Amino acid sequence: MDSVAHQGWFALLVGFVILIGLIGIVVPILPGVLLIFGAIAGWAFLTGGASAWTIFAICTALLVVSGVVKYAWPGRRMQDAGVSRRAIFFGAVLGIIGFFVVPVIGLFVGFVLGVYLSELYRLQISRRAWQATVHAVRGVGLSILIELAGALLATGVWIVGLVLT
Repeated sequence: MDSVAHQGWFALLVGFVILIGLIGIVVPILPGVLLIFGAIAGWAFLTGGASAWTIFAICTALLVVSGVVKYAWPGRRMQDAGVSRRAIFFGAVLGIIGFFVVPVIGLFVGFVLGVYLSELYRLQISRRAWQATVHAVRGVGLSILIELAGALLATGVWIVGLVLT
């Protein structure tokens, strides 16, 4: 096989890993951002040259910025809405347990249940506990959207770089 054919197969493999990473962001089973970062890093390393490394640097910056915003913005909104950190912790713990009890869907159900029970214990009022739970779910949804936006932008930059190199 010639070099061009090898590059085509390699680009398809990198694209496939990026796709798996994007799915891992939406359905948090796999470390999506790490897969995307690793795939683009591998592409830059094997492609070589200033263009590939520039594309890699831009993609890395997009992934890092979205990672920082992912935690800062929704976290601040949840804090402003009065959701306790303890509730998020218990939501995460029950989400992880739920994931193993009922794969994929259990993650969401466990998170909601953990936040709700923690806030119900803290607030002693069902309606207020549910409002806090809704704020927490919105915050997590916003976090996923931010991470997905950064990953999609990085993917777009990689595709442009792939075409140009």
